[in-house]
Amino acid sequence: MAIRERLSGNEAVATAMKQINPDVVAAFPITPSTEVPQYFSQFVANGSVDTEFVAVESEHSAMSACVGASAAGARVMTATSANGLALMWEILYIAASSRLPIVMPVINRALSGPINIHNDHSDSMGARDSGWIQLYSEDNQEAYDNIIQAIRIAEHKDVRLPVMVCMDGFIVSHSVENIELLETEKVKEFVGEYDPGLDTLLNPEQPVAMGPLDLPPHYFEHKRQQAEAMKNAKEVILEIAKEFEALTGRKYGLFEEYKMEDAEVAIVVLNSTAGTAKEVVDELREKGVKAGLVKIRVFRPFPVEELREALKHVKAVAVMDKADSFSAAGGPVFVETRAALYDAETRPVMISYIYGLGGRDVKTDDIMKVYEDLLEIVKTGEVKSVYNYLGVRE
Repeated sequence: MAIRERLSGNEAVATAMKQINPDVVAAFPITPSTEVPQYFSQFVANGSVDTEFVAVESEHSAMSACVGASAAGARVMTATSANGLALMWEILYIAASSRLPIVMPVINRALSGPINIHNDHSDSMGARDSGWIQLYSEDNQEAYDNIIQAIRIAEHKDVRLPVMVCMDGFIVSHSVENIELLETEKVKEFVGEYDPGLDTLLNPEQPVAMGPLDLPPHYFEHKRQQAEAMKNAKEVILEIAKEFEALTGRKYGLFEEYKMEDAEVAIVVLNSTAGTAKEVVDELREKGVKAGLVKIRVFRPFPVEELREALKHVKAVAVMDKADSFSAAGGPVFVETRAALYDAETRPVMISYIYGLGGRDVKTDDIMKVYEDLLEIVKTGEVKSVYNYLGVRE
């Protein structure tokens, strides 16, 4: 029997961590992720978990401790945001290249500077090529569900890569919503006991080195293995999602298609903005407009073939990025989505919108303007601007 609760996103994530009961959590506070280790430390203090909680002096140290514990064979988790993620930068790559299945909630926040504690995706988008799998969460329920699935994904024998579970700072992390929790016993059964295998630092029968100097004779091959593991992750993510659906009735894929069956115009977006956009899609549908939405859940590995199939019949698509890549070629999600459509026999006109930087509100009126721009493109065949900024004072 599912447990009905009212939790903030941070509480939901910390509760999932409690039910998983990892061996080690090493963390350092930073807004808006601070509550995750704070709540979890209370579970440690009251005996709800038997996790070794390591309070460190920085996020660089937090990820370093996670790497050491994971290399020793422990199931390991942490959490961070923005500048904290940036301070981990060096160790993010080490965790991924060492094939360590660490799971980390990333509570998305603008990456300085100027310093800003509010939501955008510049932190996790900056880390998109670090070798971590990235899952994105529209709401509290999806954040909770993604954390539980992330453990299985990271630890799968064909993957063995770290996973970020991203959710929007304050918008999701501090907002209280109704949520369905699994019973702890079911969570434990679903994630199972962690089997680190033989290649751990604490196995005297099979000595190994972790993070050694890797010169030209072998470095390229190790990177190729990482790339193959990321490719494998796509199928593993879908397999685990099917198991999770059988357990909960909640269905997850690489992305969600909302009213896309006959859509002529569509938006591609991440995280909580999808909820706002769905309201606009419903309003347009009531007026007879064939509008749709694709909400990307899995950004790494990027769902190239699947996204191409979902969008190839649409006439015009807007990709909305809550991060600017400063490439003069559009935001990061736009560039990858556009590239995915390159080999399609028929493909839509695509335009890019940068929006919401530093926590700038995005409202239904803003989303409606995007759809109106798409409808104008379909009507006239004219694209006035491929690269656009939404809701900014020019």
